[in-house]
Amino acid sequence: MSKQPTTTWPYLLQLDHKSVAPLYLQLYHALRDTILCGQLGAGTQLPPTRVLATELAVSRTTVVTAFDQLLAEGYLETRVGSGTFVASTLPEDLLHVQIPQSPVQYNVQHPRLSQASQRMVHSPLVPRRKGSSAKAFQPGLPALDEFPFALWSRLAARYYQHPPFELLAYGDPAGYWPLRVAIAQYLTISRAVQCKPEQVLIVSGAQQAIDITVRTLLEEGDVVWLEDPGYPRARGALLGAGARVVSVPVDQEGLNVEAGKHPGEQARMAYVTPSHQYPLGIVMSVARRLELLDWAQRVGAWILEDDYDSEFRYRGRPLASLQGLDTHGQVIYMGTFSKVLFPSLRLSYLVLPPALMEPFITTRALAGRHSPTLEQAIVADFIVEGHFNRHIRRMRALYAQRQQLLVQAIQQELHGSIELEEHEAGMHLVGWLPPGIDDRLVSRLAAEQGLEVQALSSCSEQPLQRSGLLLGYAGTNEHEIRAGVKQLAKVLAKIV
Repeated sequence: MSKQPTTTWPYLLQLDHKSVAPLYLQLYHALRDTILCGQLGAGTQLPPTRVLATELAVSRTTVVTAFDQLLAEGYLETRVGSGTFVASTLPEDLLHVQIPQSPVQYNVQHPRLSQASQRMVHSPLVPRRKGSSAKAFQPGLPALDEFPFALWSRLAARYYQHPPFELLAYGDPAGYWPLRVAIAQYLTISRAVQCKPEQVLIVSGAQQAIDITVRTLLEEGDVVWLEDPGYPRARGALLGAGARVVSVPVDQEGLNVEAGKHPGEQARMAYVTPSHQYPLGIVMSVARRLELLDWAQRVGAWILEDDYDSEFRYRGRPLASLQGLDTHGQVIYMGTFSKVLFPSLRLSYLVLPPALMEPFITTRALAGRHSPTLEQAIVADFIVEGHFNRHIRRMRALYAQRQQLLVQAIQQELHGSIELEEHEAGMHLVGWLPPGIDDRLVSRLAAEQGLEVQALSSCSEQPLQRSGLLLGYAGTNEHEIRAGVKQLAKVLAKIV
């Protein structure tokens, strides 16, 4: 056993009684440093706490607190009847990794991926990873600068200060029941969706909603209609599931049902955005909706209705959902809180025909068990107490102003380079470029200037007659809109 060092403890463990740092913390660091530098070797016995407190002119509580922390971290150890000693094996020794003399040679240079993974990785239509910072003119981003975070914090405090134990345990894979009730009531009133709370399934984001749907209902090789141009991430999910995607053109009435019948009459599913087509913003006509429903009923196909931003309609009454016209239970309705609240919340929902609930719940449970329950509880209160509707009304007015500002700024700075018109709904506009301009090149050059303008061609599998840019305005404030348009003008000046 090592003997105590001959150096006096006050000299070895110098403490500053005038420092704002607590004495126990100074003692903890002093002891830890002397142990790590070897001044106190393994097995060295420390004085009793009372003795050391007297020598250092501190309270015994100060010494006990420092010792307890060092014991908890593994720098000290106690021996019954003997006292406290420097540990024989320090935490740093356990964490030390022997670095090999030569770099590791990996045998697999090109790992074998599943066919599903290869389809997704090599798809040119799957958006690549982006930085986390918000940029002008990022499509689909809500006005985070105008979100009522003070109110949200008060609602959250109810649960985080005194959380009910049932909300901390594993939750229902179908979702938090009060939120399902609130969503069903909201959709019935605002979107004319036919549903009961038992038909609502809570998922973690719209992408998971699509993934669960295709994994539950599709076999590899099944034909799926997809709007063209359309939502790239939906195409990625479908390709990943092994579906055979048939790109169906979009005209002024929405998805062209007749055009889809020729290559894909017996499709198993159609993915559509009827209330505000992504990315063109077209509203599917009633005649076309009825035609699509008739086709689905006749061939036994499912319709996945993505109602991603229907809350933001600036003129006229909100449009009724496609699901509300369905009389045969062929439509699966999906919505998200990413656009109306904030994206990192990762909460979306599906409204399912009753016969699909159990298989969907099973798939959802295996995909991720359940969405965070505390956040679901906060959103439920946000809706039930009326904050949700008030927030939507505020954002609807704000987004209409920001859209108008974007159009005016484009007309002033980019007249002749970009054609842009006001639209009655949505969170982005399509800026049409002059013939012959490569929108992907514009998108890349804009990114170098700190702008995020998505190329319209990235949303299409077929060549477009005219290229364009997706310009999001909802999450871009007045200053950012004006500055962003000026930067975009500099980019286009090099090309046009």
